[in-house]
Amino acid sequence: MPTFNLTINNTKHTVEADMDTPLLWVLRDHLDLVGTKFGCGIGQCGACTIHVNGTAMRSCLMQVSQAEGMSITTIEGLSKDGTHPVQEAWKAIDVPQCGYCQSGQIMTASAFLENNPNPSETEIRNAMHGNICRCASYNSIEKAVKVAADKLS
Repeated sequence: MPTFNLTINNTKHTVEADMDTPLLWVLRDHLDLVGTKFGCGIGQCGACTIHVNGTAMRSCLMQVSQAEGMSITTIEGLSKDGTHPVQEAWKAIDVPQCGYCQSGQIMTASAFLENNPNPSETEIRNAMHGNICRCASYNSIEKAVKVAADKLS
Protein backbone atom coordinates (compact mmCIF):
# COMPACT_ATOMS: atom_id res chain seq x y z
CA MET A 1 0.00 0.00 0.00
CA PRO A 2 1.37 3.47 -0.87
CA THR A 3 2.61 5.84 1.83
CA PHE A 4 1.76 9.55 1.81
CA ASN A 5 3.41 12.40 3.69
CA LEU A 6 0.82 14.99 4.65
CA THR A 7 0.96 18.29 6.50
CA ILE A 8 -2.23 18.68 8.49
CA ASN A 9 -2.77 21.41 11.07
CA ASN A 10 0.96 22.25 10.84
CA THR A 11 1.92 18.69 11.80
CA LYS A 12 3.56 16.17 9.50
CA HIS A 13 1.83 12.80 9.18
CA THR A 14 2.72 9.65 7.27
CA VAL A 15 -0.23 7.48 6.28
CA GLU A 16 -0.69 4.29 4.32
CA ALA A 17 -3.77 4.30 2.12
CA ASP A 18 -4.92 3.47 -1.38
CA MET A 19 -4.12 6.33 -3.75
CA ASP A 20 -7.77 7.08 -4.42
CA THR A 21 -8.88 7.12 -0.77
CA PRO A 22 -10.81 10.33 -0.12
CA LEU A 23 -8.88 12.65 2.18
CA LEU A 24 -11.99 12.77 4.39
CA TRP A 25 -11.51 9.13 5.36
CA VAL A 26 -7.78 9.56 5.94
CA LEU A 27 -8.53 12.45 8.30
CA ARG A 28 -11.23 10.57 10.18
CA ASP A 29 -10.09 6.94 10.10
CA HIS A 30 -6.30 7.19 9.98
CA LEU A 31 -5.64 10.38 11.96
CA ASP A 32 -8.69 10.52 14.26
CA LEU A 33 -9.51 14.08 13.16
CA VAL A 34 -13.25 13.56 13.37
CA GLY A 35 -14.34 17.21 13.37
CA THR A 36 -14.54 16.99 9.59
CA LYS A 37 -17.91 15.34 8.96
CA PHE A 38 -19.20 12.99 6.28
CA GLY A 39 -22.42 14.34 4.84
CA CYS A 40 -23.06 13.28 1.27
CA GLY A 41 -19.80 11.97 -0.21
CA ILE A 42 -20.32 13.87 -3.48
CA GLY A 43 -19.21 17.39 -2.53
CA GLN A 44 -22.70 18.86 -2.40
CA CYS A 45 -23.36 19.48 1.30
CA GLY A 46 -20.15 21.07 2.62
CA ALA A 47 -19.98 19.12 5.90
CA CYS A 48 -16.48 17.89 5.02
CA THR A 49 -15.00 21.31 4.18
CA ILE A 50 -11.34 21.83 5.07
CA HIS A 51 -8.71 24.34 3.96
CA VAL A 52 -6.15 23.28 1.39
CA ASN A 53 -3.46 25.92 1.00
CA GLY A 54 -5.95 28.36 2.51
CA THR A 55 -8.80 27.56 0.14
CA ALA A 56 -12.02 25.89 1.28
CA MET A 57 -12.26 22.43 -0.30
CA ARG A 58 -14.50 19.40 0.05
CA SER A 59 -12.36 16.64 1.55
CA CYS A 60 -14.69 13.92 0.24
CA LEU A 61 -13.70 14.89 -3.32
CA MET A 62 -9.93 15.10 -2.78
CA GLN A 63 -7.87 11.92 -3.01
CA VAL A 64 -5.09 11.43 -0.49
CA SER A 65 -2.63 11.21 -3.38
CA GLN A 66 -3.53 14.80 -4.33
CA ALA A 67 -2.84 16.13 -0.82
CA GLU A 68 0.91 15.57 -0.64
CA GLY A 69 2.86 18.83 -0.49
CA MET A 70 -0.20 20.86 0.46
CA SER A 71 -0.98 22.60 3.73
CA ILE A 72 -4.22 21.18 5.09
CA THR A 73 -6.21 22.69 7.94
CA THR A 74 -9.16 20.97 9.59
CA ILE A 75 -11.57 22.42 12.14
CA GLU A 76 -9.23 21.07 14.84
CA GLY A 77 -6.41 23.22 13.44
CA LEU A 78 -8.37 26.44 12.95
CA SER A 79 -7.50 27.42 16.53
CA LYS A 80 -6.19 25.49 19.50
CA ASP A 81 -8.83 26.77 21.90
CA GLY A 82 -11.85 27.79 19.80
CA THR A 83 -10.93 31.46 19.72
CA HIS A 84 -10.83 32.00 15.98
CA PRO A 85 -13.14 34.99 15.27
CA VAL A 86 -15.53 32.78 13.30
CA GLN A 87 -15.74 30.24 16.13
CA GLU A 88 -16.32 33.04 18.65
CA ALA A 89 -19.05 34.54 16.45
CA TRP A 90 -20.73 31.13 16.18
CA LYS A 91 -20.87 30.98 19.99
CA ALA A 92 -22.01 34.60 20.38
CA ILE A 93 -24.89 34.15 17.91
CA ASP A 94 -25.64 30.62 19.22
CA VAL A 95 -25.71 29.22 15.69
CA PRO A 96 -25.62 25.44 16.17
CA GLN A 97 -28.80 23.46 16.53
CA CYS A 98 -27.93 19.86 15.70
CA GLY A 99 -24.39 21.05 14.91
CA TYR A 100 -23.62 18.49 12.24
CA CYS A 101 -22.81 20.98 9.48
CA GLN A 102 -21.08 23.50 11.71
CA SER A 103 -17.44 22.54 11.18
CA GLY A 104 -17.93 22.76 7.41
CA GLN A 105 -19.80 26.05 7.76
CA ILE A 106 -17.04 27.50 9.96
CA MET A 107 -14.29 26.34 7.60
CA THR A 108 -16.11 27.85 4.60
CA ALA A 109 -16.71 31.12 6.45
CA SER A 110 -13.14 31.44 7.72
CA ALA A 111 -11.62 30.88 4.27
CA PHE A 112 -14.12 33.34 2.76
CA LEU A 113 -13.32 36.03 5.34
CA GLU A 114 -9.59 35.55 4.84
CA ASN A 115 -10.08 36.76 1.26
CA ASN A 116 -12.93 39.20 1.92
CA PRO A 117 -12.73 40.62 5.45
CA ASN A 118 -15.44 43.23 4.86
CA PRO A 119 -18.20 41.47 2.88
CA SER A 120 -21.69 42.65 2.11
CA GLU A 121 -24.72 40.60 3.16
CA THR A 122 -25.11 39.43 -0.44
CA GLU A 123 -21.47 38.32 -0.60
CA ILE A 124 -21.89 36.41 2.67
CA ARG A 125 -25.03 34.68 1.41
CA ASN A 126 -23.34 33.78 -1.89
CA ALA A 127 -20.21 32.47 -0.14
CA MET A 128 -22.19 30.29 2.26
CA HIS A 129 -24.90 28.99 -0.07
CA GLY A 130 -22.97 25.80 -0.92
CA ASN A 131 -23.14 24.54 2.67
CA ILE A 132 -26.35 22.76 3.58
CA CYS A 133 -27.79 23.06 7.08
CA ARG A 134 -30.39 20.42 7.93
CA CYS A 135 -31.79 22.68 10.68
CA ALA A 136 -32.11 25.68 8.32
CA SER A 137 -30.04 27.97 10.57
CA TYR A 138 -29.06 30.06 7.56
CA ASN A 139 -30.05 33.43 9.04
CA SER A 140 -27.99 32.77 12.17
CA ILE A 141 -25.07 31.52 10.08
CA GLU A 142 -25.10 34.67 7.96
CA LYS A 143 -25.36 36.84 11.07
CA ALA A 144 -22.38 35.04 12.64
CA VAL A 145 -20.27 35.52 9.51
CA LYS A 146 -21.06 39.26 9.67
CA VAL A 147 -20.11 39.37 13.38
CA ALA A 148 -16.81 37.59 12.59
CA ALA A 149 -16.16 39.99 9.71
CA ASP A 150 -16.68 42.95 12.05
CA LYS A 151 -14.14 41.43 14.49
CA LEU A 152 -11.63 40.94 11.71
CA SER A 153 -11.88 44.46 10.29
